Amino acid sequence: MKNSKSILISILGFLLSGIGFYFIRSLTDPEGIMKTFPYILVGIGCGMFGHGIGDLINKKVTAKNPELVKQIEIDQKDERNIMISNMAKAKGYDVMTYVFAALLLAYGLMGASMEIIIPFVIAYLFVQFYAVYIRMRKDKEN
Repeated sequence: MKNSKSILISILGFLLSGIGFYFIRSLTDPEGIMKTFPYILVGIGCGMFGHGIGDLINKKVTAKNPELVKQIEIDQKDERNIMISNMAKAKGYDVMTYVFAALLLAYGLMGASMEIIIPFVIAYLFVQFYAVYIRMRKDKEN
């Protein structure tokens, strides 16, 4: 049952990618949403295909080795590994904040249109405000 879900996701991803590539090659002068829609299909399709195939490979490998399944469960629940993972995410967030700000500044100085810059600014501010919200919530808990 679980394999059929992964196979279905893989096939659907492959089809979405194929449709996207077909639109990319066949549209000669795309207008509006059709300028980006094929690329969105390709991106989502490739992600779904990779996820489905990865899940199938993971299930095949773990089916042959029950000890590996136990070790993976132990590793996922280990407090030290969880702490290391959370620390890596926090450091990645710190770096992302500065890189994102530098990119926004660069696009602004290059004279990019507001249709490009405004969504990036909104996303950047959303992430920053969410971080402040979580920090305030955690401070109240402690």
